[in-house]
Amino acid sequence: MRSLYHYWLCPFCRTVRLVLGEKMLECALIVERYWERRPEFIGVHPSGQVPLLVDVNGEIIAGNGAIADYLNRKYDSGTKLIGQDFQQMLEVRRLSDWFNQTFHSEVSYMMLYEKVMKRNLHEGVPDSSVIRRANANMDRHFAYITSLLEGRNYLAGTELSLADLVAAGHISCLDYISAISWSKHPVVKEWYAKVKSRPSFRPILDDHVPAVPPPSYYCDLDF
Repeated sequence: MRSLYHYWLCPFCRTVRLVLGEKMLECALIVERYWERRPEFIGVHPSGQVPLLVDVNGEIIAGNGAIADYLNRKYDSGTKLIGQDFQQMLEVRRLSDWFNQTFHSEVSYMMLYEKVMKRNLHEGVPDSSVIRRANANMDRHFAYITSLLEGRNYLAGTELSLADLVAAGHISCLDYISAISWSKHPVVKEWYAKVKSRPSFRPILDDHVPAVPPPSYYCDLDF
C-alpha cells in the first residue's frame, strides 16, 4: 500500500492528495507534524518536510512538484493533468509555480503561519498587521485569478489540470481557516465550487484539524 506523509493544512500536501484522487490511486495518509522533527521521519527524509510519498514499490518521492510529476508519468489513467498540448503544458507549469511560490509566500504561508502554526509552535497570538497584508495580497491575487477565469473554464484552459489542483490546495486551506471573503470574489468562488464538487475533493472536505474547526460552510458544495 502506498503511503503519503502529510499535514492537513499544508497546501502542497493537499495538491498531492488531489492528484492521487484524480488518478484514482489508493493511498494511506499518515499525519506528520513536521515541525516536531520526529527522528523516525527525519531518518527517511532528512529535510523533514511534507509531503512525502512512499509508493507501492518502496520508491520514496519528496515534494509536491516531484510527486505530481512522478504520478503523472507513472500512472496514466487517461487524465492529462499537465495539459493536452505543449502550450497548455507551459501554462499549467507557469500557474502551478505562481501559486506555489508567489501566492504561497504572499498569502498562504502568512495566513497559515499566523492562524495555525503559531499555535502549534507556541509562538503567541496572530499578528493582525501580517494578516492585513496577507488579505491585501489575496485581494490583488484573486483579481488576477478572476481575470484568467473570465476567459477560461479552468485555470489553464478548457479542462481540469494540475494548475487547478495546485490552486485548490492553497485556496482550500485558506477556506478552512475562514480567511476568504467569498462575496468579494464571485468568479473565483464559482471555479472553486466546481473543483470542490469533484470526487477527488471529498477526503479533503472530511478533514478536521484538532483544535482548528472549519467554518460551517466548509463542506457545503453550494456555499
